Amino acid sequence: MRKSSVVLAALCASVFVIGTSEFLVAGLLPQVGADLRVSVEAAGQAVTAYALGVVIGGPIVTVLTVRLPRKALALGLMPLFAAGSAISALAPSYEVLLAGRVVSSLSHAAFLALALVTAASVVPAERVGTAVATVVSGFTAATLLGVPLGALLGQGAGWRVPFAVLTVLALAGTALLAVVLPRQAAQATRVRDEVRVVTRRPVLLAIVTTAVGFSGVATVFTYIAPLLTRVTGFTAPAVSALLLAYGAGSLVGNLAAGRLTDRAPTATVRAVFAALAGVLALTPFAVTWKPSAVLAVLALGLLATATIAPLQGLILRYAGAAPTLAVAVNVGAFNLGAAAGSAIGGAVVAAGGLRWSGLAGALLSLAGLALSYLAVPRPGAAPADTPAEPVSAA
Repeated sequence: MRKSSVVLAALCASVFVIGTSEFLVAGLLPQVGADLRVSVEAAGQAVTAYALGVVIGGPIVTVLTVRLPRKALALGLMPLFAAGSAISALAPSYEVLLAGRVVSSLSHAAFLALALVTAASVVPAERVGTAVATVVSGFTAATLLGVPLGALLGQGAGWRVPFAVLTVLALAGTALLAVVLPRQAAQATRVRDEVRVVTRRPVLLAIVTTAVGFSGVATVFTYIAPLLTRVTGFTAPAVSALLLAYGAGSLVGNLAAGRLTDRAPTATVRAVFAALAGVLALTPFAVTWKPSAVLAVLALGLLATATIAPLQGLILRYAGAAPTLAVAVNVGAFNLGAAAGSAIGGAVVAAGGLRWSGLAGALLSLAGLALSYLAVPRPGAAPADTPAEPVSAA
């Protein structure tokens, strides 16, 4: 038990470093644009380049490395991330910055998939949900602390410094993983097995559920700052405080969902989607009064990441002995959902519906709820095309 806790803590810390990188540049766009002589809009494409690297490159890297021993793979992916961060920190031009971001992103989905599968293999089956939530909490902590602190450091010392710090932290994380990760043999599964698992109906439906359901959160959260300032009337400092509370709520919600997933995974994912739909539908009315707006933000924070543990648990449950590619694709599905939700929210805002973006988000969450009924069969009914093998610990 103690050894597994140390492994989970090391994986969580490594995920924190990678998670901080994803949106770090978003808080430094004016500095990046001024230094590299591009517009703020162009600088923002550094976020898009990273996201595309996760969605497209992540599964490719996972396929190419699926037969490698997990410890050796982890000790290769973290330095790859460090190299990308170093390229970003030293980038003499906008094009080189984009290249550095893509290099870093290639390790994102592959490492998270590796971390989640490893986490599931070092704990008893009845604690997989908690283990997954523990690793994922590295990302929620990155949103809560890593990104704001990195942006603050970049504003004071220059935008390159946070990337240099991430490089050092990634190398330190590599050393930590070298010490604590158990040595495991290479997986016996072939690339063909991994691809076949991804195309199985329950796994594919779970991935689609992830993308559609999570897009509902992004529809509102992407534009939550202007929503709270223009509609509710909060000041910018007050919005910053509310976003910190949102991040803290996400951390708590993720860990609580992990524990609930161990007890009732199907009920957890459906309850979260139903609650999300309700909160998002009420948001347009809640934001007209400051006290109710605060409650809406806190509720959204608690529920935003609570889908991750049960959905990843669902993937692990149906992926059998070849879960790595399926988990990596599901990681990409979260990013795809965030991008789609942002685009949908942007269209609503552009049409003058800033206050009403929550209704679009609620519809997407309801769609996620409906999909969850297709992805998860009735209790006690196992889909015919689900692999019977348990998740391998190798």
